[in-house]
Amino acid sequence: MTDTPEHDSPRTATVPDNASGRRFDAVLAELFPEFSRSRLAEWIKSGDARLDGAVVRPRDIVQGGQVASLDAVLETQTHALPEDIPLDILYEDAEVFVLNKPAGLVVHPGAGNPTGTLVNALLHRDPSLEMLPRAGIVHRLDKDTSGVMVVARTLPAHTSLVAQLASREVHRQYLAVVVGAMVSGGTANAAIDRHPRDRLKMAVREDGRDAVTHYRLRERFRAHTALECRLETGRTHQIRVHMAHIKYPIVGDPLYGGPLRLPKGASEELVAALRGFKRQALHAETLEFNHPASGQPVRVSAPVPADMLALMAALRADSQAHKR
Repeated sequence: MTDTPEHDSPRTATVPDNASGRRFDAVLAELFPEFSRSRLAEWIKSGDARLDGAVVRPRDIVQGGQVASLDAVLETQTHALPEDIPLDILYEDAEVFVLNKPAGLVVHPGAGNPTGTLVNALLHRDPSLEMLPRAGIVHRLDKDTSGVMVVARTLPAHTSLVAQLASREVHRQYLAVVVGAMVSGGTANAAIDRHPRDRLKMAVREDGRDAVTHYRLRERFRAHTALECRLETGRTHQIRVHMAHIKYPIVGDPLYGGPLRLPKGASEELVAALRGFKRQALHAETLEFNHPASGQPVRVSAPVPADMLALMAALRADSQAHKR
């Protein structure tokens, strides 16, 4: 991997007549959709994006027939060491990877995890990802949440997927096992932001960012429920916070689950299964988005991992035993 900036060849595009009278920054974003608006704005300010060869302001008005030019320096965006870490790739083409992240794998390098992360693995699989923000990762899963993730492999794909997430066009469905026997599904609509005292946690707050989680029953056990959760928004820890907020915390959740609760009369097998489940019982099951190049829908599902299947089997056996 090199830290040397890559100088892209100059790009030019003619402003169409129907764009006359509009702002330069807005038209530039349409002429060069492979770059994010924030990156284009930086290049306008630095003089790397020009109009008829002249440095202009973002708000300056354009006329049809003018030539917008982009003489940009693309710098390495992701500085991490490539590592040969196995990846479970569910779908791939020239634009995207869709993968099944195992529980226990950290997504981004940080102070406590400089190596051994998903980013390190991706850079080994495709070194060109170093030129993309966060190695192409456009959404994340918590360390101990398993399941499906999409990763962009090109700038246009990255820009498209970020826009789809922002406009809530990406379908994300999770499987969660929660404490308590629910009687019906519903919607948790409660704003979320950083916890006022514990910086490791998020919390429901009136002054937070809007957050909406739809949930429905998949399987009801004696004292637990398997839920299908669909994200309308994508806040940090959203499903975990919302489930705890409505008093049905996720099994095994170390931050929001509270003390272990065992059903009355639980068998030794169920007690062992619940005590032995050391992560939040949350799995990103299905992801659907519009392909960045073709626009066609892409739907990918990740199989439920063995630990959650075993947990649900133990809960099912307990429920059946108490029906006799």
